[in-house]
Amino acid sequence: MGRGKIEIKRIENTTNRQVTFSKRRGGLLKKAHELAVLCDAQLGLIIFSSTGKMYEYCSSHSSMQQIMERYQKVSGIRIQEYDNKQVFNELTKMRSDTDKLQTSMRHFYGEDLVSLPYNDLHQLEETLENSVNKIRARKYQLMQQQLDNLRRKEQILQDQHSQMYRCIQEMEHQQVVMEQKSMEQPVLDIGLYADDLGRNMLHLSPLSPQFHHPHRLQPTQPNLQEASLPRHGLQL
Repeated sequence: MGRGKIEIKRIENTTNRQVTFSKRRGGLLKKAHELAVLCDAQLGLIIFSSTGKMYEYCSSHSSMQQIMERYQKVSGIRIQEYDNKQVFNELTKMRSDTDKLQTSMRHFYGEDLVSLPYNDLHQLEETLENSVNKIRARKYQLMQQQLDNLRRKEQILQDQHSQMYRCIQEMEHQQVVMEQKSMEQPVLDIGLYADDLGRNMLHLSPLSPQFHHPHRLQPTQPNLQEASLPRHGLQL
């Protein structure tokens, strides 16, 4: 499966742009070397990255200066040359600007304030106060955002807690109902079993005669003396 067509435009992502630059720079230098060797061409290649770093390639048996001189002769374009005085002035100006920036940075850090006059100190104070106010405003904004996030998290946790509490209450209620049912069922069973057992015992065990005739007296053993006739009462 072939690669998709890449749209040729500036890459916005800094990391992707740097990676693409490194890959394509290497491929371009490789193609330039192959062209110089295979075709015996005289060429010079100069590349400046977005950070200002320079890369160059020059074919063998020649130098970049020779190639530039040949280019000027063929195209008729003369590259502007700077004399030493002009270059010195530019360097002096750049050095002066650099020194001023460094001095200003030291003043912002509270260093070398003795040499500053009152107006400069007042201006520096106003600048620092404005910077502090901006920093405080940004800090307050971030704190408000964090508080809002914490409030939202708190509300979410409260909702979850309420839901869990309702679930636990429902589970406890169901458990209590089940325990009540389990406690009532054996009592009913035992009562029914006791009634049935009493009825069966009445049917299987008849009552003794004394329970059928509660006022009837049972005969006892006769007295042997009463059974014999009196000897002195009757005489022949």
